[in-house]
Amino acid sequence: MSRLYDFVTFDCYGTLVDWDKGIGTAIVNAAAAAGVDLGRRRVMAAYHEIEPVVQAEAYRSYREVLEESARRVAKRFGWELTLEQAAFLPRSIGHWPPFADTREALDRLVAAGFRLGVLSNVDRDLLAQTSAHLEVEFDLIVTAEDVRSYKPAHGHFLAARRRIGEARWLHAAQSYFHDVVPARELELPVAWINRKREVPGGPARPDREMSTLAELADWLV
Repeated sequence: MSRLYDFVTFDCYGTLVDWDKGIGTAIVNAAAAAGVDLGRRRVMAAYHEIEPVVQAEAYRSYREVLEESARRVAKRFGWELTLEQAAFLPRSIGHWPPFADTREALDRLVAAGFRLGVLSNVDRDLLAQTSAHLEVEFDLIVTAEDVRSYKPAHGHFLAARRRIGEARWLHAAQSYFHDVVPARELELPVAWINRKREVPGGPARPDREMSTLAELADWLV
């Protein structure tokens, strides 16, 4: 049976790496060290609201996005942080854990001959800290630092298309807002890795929907 795609790209944080656990733990632990008691669920509800606003403002590096987002989240809960104090969040990125199914799924796709890539709202130096945990050599990396914009803007996808050329390409991601919507706007095949079992927030629909990367690998391989 011939395969449908030659190239599979992934969002990184939220899809390959447990972004909620990494950010939430870092903020809650820093707050506790400062004598502030915060719950991770409340922190992440605020963070999910605040970070896209920060990213939509004038372009900042992702390191700066993390710092400013942490500062605004803290302020919401009455905890005053300077940007310098908020630097704990980008420093934590090397400790954000991959999901349990990530490495095996990537290994299976590599073994089956797929070329793999990452399209991520991050800086290259921060992604390098994460890549050490993934143990896969990606054929393509496009970051916010490269295109000077953040998904759901189209920059990542357009840059990837230029580099991938005419190869049959599938994008796979957890975020409906950041990835599924812009991929469908550009008529790019997209698999929604709906880890949180969310409902679509608009009319865009993925080509495939599954809840884990293991399911994605089962389908593709």
